[in-house]
Amino acid sequence: MALTKTTEIPKIEVVQIWNIQVATDTVVKEDGVELSRSRHRHVLTPYKSLKASDGTWTHTATDISGQDASVQAIANAVWTDTVKSDYKTWAEAQDMI
Repeated sequence: MALTKTTEIPKIEVVQIWNIQVATDTVVKEDGVELSRSRHRHVLTPYKSLKASDGTWTHTATDISGQDASVQAIANAVWTDTVKSDYKTWAEAQDMI
């Protein structure tokens, strides 16, 4: 009786030009027969944008080094300098705090 636990990335989507939605499945198998599967989703954006009390903005680049290689490749292709600039402009227009 051999139990295995693996992760799979069945879906990576780009939404609204800069949002990268990642679905990750955790699969548990016994002797090759799937016993359970659970899905986790997360969204990546080029920056975490915060507005200080004095009205200035800080845009901290998202660290994608811990992401799967396929997710990194998509982020590097999609997050061009233009897209990053557009994201900052959009974030500031939302007046996010």
